[in-house]
Amino acid sequence: MQFAVFALLALGSNVLFSWLAAESGSIFNEQGLVSYLIWPMIILLSGIILARRASNQTLVFVPVVLWLVADTLSALLQSLVQFFGSYGWLPEWSYSFLPILFLVLFLWQTLSLLWIFSRRLRIPWWERIIILVGAVALLTIWQRNVADQPIFKQIPVEPVLEEAALYEQPRLLQQALNSIDPSIDGKTDWYFMGVAGFSGQNVFRSEINKVRELFDVRFGTSGHSLSLINNTYSWMDEPIATKTSILRGLKKIGQQMNADEDVLFLTLSSHGNEDIVQLANPPIAMDNLDAAWLREALDASGIRWRVIVVSSCYSGSFIDELASPTTVVITASAADKASFGCTNTAEMTYFGQAFFAESLRGNTSFESAFKDARIRVNERESAMGFEPSEPQMVIGSLMETALPAFEQVLFDKARPSVASLTNNTASTTVNALPETTANLSVGEVDAAAE
Repeated sequence: MQFAVFALLALGSNVLFSWLAAESGSIFNEQGLVSYLIWPMIILLSGIILARRASNQTLVFVPVVLWLVADTLSALLQSLVQFFGSYGWLPEWSYSFLPILFLVLFLWQTLSLLWIFSRRLRIPWWERIIILVGAVALLTIWQRNVADQPIFKQIPVEPVLEEAALYEQPRLLQQALNSIDPSIDGKTDWYFMGVAGFSGQNVFRSEINKVRELFDVRFGTSGHSLSLINNTYSWMDEPIATKTSILRGLKKIGQQMNADEDVLFLTLSSHGNEDIVQLANPPIAMDNLDAAWLREALDASGIRWRVIVVSSCYSGSFIDELASPTTVVITASAADKASFGCTNTAEMTYFGQAFFAESLRGNTSFESAFKDARIRVNERESAMGFEPSEPQMVIGSLMETALPAFEQVLFDKARPSVASLTNNTASTTVNALPETTANLSVGEVDAAAE
């Protein structure tokens, strides 16, 4: 009776853990139950052998009951940890030792039983070692089988591109490009371009769409904005992000804007590595976006004034390539640091939430918004126990002078102003109206920068 009760408790606790750990779309796997029950049956068989060897039939169920009790407690603890982890409540450092801790607990609950009964029955030391080695070998084989056959299992589905999407994508891209209006001569216009690179998580699509909405509604870029989205569920609705579509988007914006007066705000959101922002949208094989290629594409587009935000791990590695006298580069992390918040349940990454959703709404300059966002990100990462991502911001020498006038146009909607950069053969002049008028030649700007 005790065996049946504790077997059900252990099975139930392991079903709970498997359900909490299962990925979205997983289904119940009967083979997983069979795989789990193999080891308790081995322990029960060991109890039968021990009982016969000791001539004491009361020992038959003792080892397996003790093991089931220990396994129930371990599975409940794992379930609690899994629950906290699914909501992002665990500090990052815990992930480095928790798997080791649970492995040690699992080995302990089995090997300690074998060792105790071996000593009680006065089994020779060499026989104990053989038993322990054999137990470890069987445990290893069993664990691999359980890993391959979890109680809740996701059936792998190969991504399929529907025929309709194949023909719809060129139309979506062309429609998006055609919707980009030309700028008005004599005034500064801001253009927006957002790229969500990784299709496997909705957070990147959500972030780019929210940022575009912010710029279109609050900052007036409607008619001057473009978003390229990689997402499993948006093939029929939004143009995908590839090197080709990014290049075409930059070229179109470059054609529609006045290079001397207008500014591009470009933001990228995805997973990343050093000098890489990931572009992935199966089943299409895509090249990743590298910093050198992006710089060449920007230069070829003729877009002079740029504010670029890269939200990905190791995004600081993009700074050296993208930096120029007429560019602001903002990154979610340092070149050798990861950034955080790209979870399946999040609507924005940590940096995206802090910079766009919180700081940019309450400030009137990118620099002050960045400083505020950096504090917010650091506080959130510290609370979670994560290694600081160390967001970065670099402002080019010419942009440092021109940016206040550009920002006045972008932020001061209650009191519309005009900022323009006009060229003549000798100099470039920055004008902000109606409240401020600054006339600085390129030579004066360079001298001030030195």
